[in-house]
Amino acid sequence: MPPILALLPLPDGVRSRFADNGNGLQMHWLEAGFEQPGRPLVVLLHGFPELAFSWRHQMLPLAALGFHVIAPDQRGYGRTTGWDARYEGDLASFRMLNLVRDVLGLVFALGHRHVAAVVGHDFGSPVAAWCALLRPHVFRSVVLMSAPFAGPPALPFDTVGQPTSARAPMAEVLEALAALPRPRKHYQWYYATPEANPDMHGAPQGVHDFLRAYYHHKSADWPGNQPHPLPGLTAEALARLPTYYVMDKAPGMAATVAAEMPSPDVIAACKWLPDDALKVYTAEYMRNGFQGGLQWYRCGISPRFAAELQTFAGKTIDVPACFIAGHQDWGVHQVPGAFEAMQRRSCTDIQSVHLIDGAGHWVQQEQPEAVNRLLADFLAGLA
Repeated sequence: MPPILALLPLPDGVRSRFADNGNGLQMHWLEAGFEQPGRPLVVLLHGFPELAFSWRHQMLPLAALGFHVIAPDQRGYGRTTGWDARYEGDLASFRMLNLVRDVLGLVFALGHRHVAAVVGHDFGSPVAAWCALLRPHVFRSVVLMSAPFAGPPALPFDTVGQPTSARAPMAEVLEALAALPRPRKHYQWYYATPEANPDMHGAPQGVHDFLRAYYHHKSADWPGNQPHPLPGLTAEALARLPTYYVMDKAPGMAATVAAEMPSPDVIAACKWLPDDALKVYTAEYMRNGFQGGLQWYRCGISPRFAAELQTFAGKTIDVPACFIAGHQDWGVHQVPGAFEAMQRRSCTDIQSVHLIDGAGHWVQQEQPEAVNRLLADFLAGLA
């Protein structure tokens, strides 16, 4: 029998639902604005390590604007089932094109043929971007949050007669990070190891305190988050990133964030993530572990899946777009040049870019009212 799940602490007007998404998942999503049929659809896509619950502050305000609003637990997360939780399991099911297929399947299962806006945060941002890039007649606008989209990976060009290297460009950077006087490693390559899930799921401080420290470390509450553009993709440049992105070589993520655990007074003062809300994340990740979300990172750094995405090299997002992030969010600059490429090249109709002061990486939770205003303005502009 499936486990008996506790009721989620949802505001009146937001409900929890399950259905087959037509792509192997029994998908769980949260929903608002469902009372009136025929409303235009807004889809909210969470990142790592988050849940549909991360959008709890946006759903009713968007519904009040006349939208049908859904926020799914994506493949590998929360109460959605049907995905392979094993490290050695079906990795290909977590590749980007299949994540887009998951979203499209849910949209169609709900009886919608197009989406007014797809909104993605963190790793949900590239999923939203690829939705808009691949199916613009379905996903008619896009809001990217915290993770800029620099476009599909490029195909090698004009290479005949030129020397070639079998090594991935990032390989030399990773070696140089490990060779620094203070040896370092990149978090995405750490997340791709079989040790990452046991490290976080079995964190000595417990999952609850692990998540508390992780969320704190990447928020505006941590005083070290003073981001700025990096000069290039070099070990020396990347080493300027905080340890939640470029870790010290020896410790895992549990020990990395434990060093930044906030004090009881800081926890008590954290209005954007009170302990009752954090307990929702704790319960979901204690039950599932983190491997489902970590599979996304493994696919993201795999040459096997990059080659598939290179099919779309040079293709741009041409629907109306908006970017929102926290002013104290290093995620804007963690990939050197991506923020600039998004505005200059990959989104041809980017209508606004906003960096909200007083917010780090969890912008829609840290500053929900500001995010809701910006979303409302963007959606009103489409009309």
